[in-house]
Amino acid sequence: MPAHVSSLQLIGMAALTLATVAWAAVVTRLLRRNRREALAWHAAHALPAFPHQHEPAPPREAVELTPAEQDAFAGLVRRLGHR
Repeated sequence: MPAHVSSLQLIGMAALTLATVAWAAVVTRLLRRNRREALAWHAAHALPAFPHQHEPAPPREAVELTPAEQDAFAGLVRRLGHR
């Protein structure tokens, strides 16, 4: 025992160390138990990856462009392609 440390300080340090170890053990046990319960709950209440679709998708729409609109679009693509 070091000469400059009193017996009460040693007993206090031992008590704090014991309390810390006990607290860590209790917290670890609670976290493990809650983890098992959470995994069991999630397994029982699992959601499907994709929900069922009640209605089919709307039909695809297409619009024909006039030759002038096609030329304007081609010019726009050329102009933006240089950037």
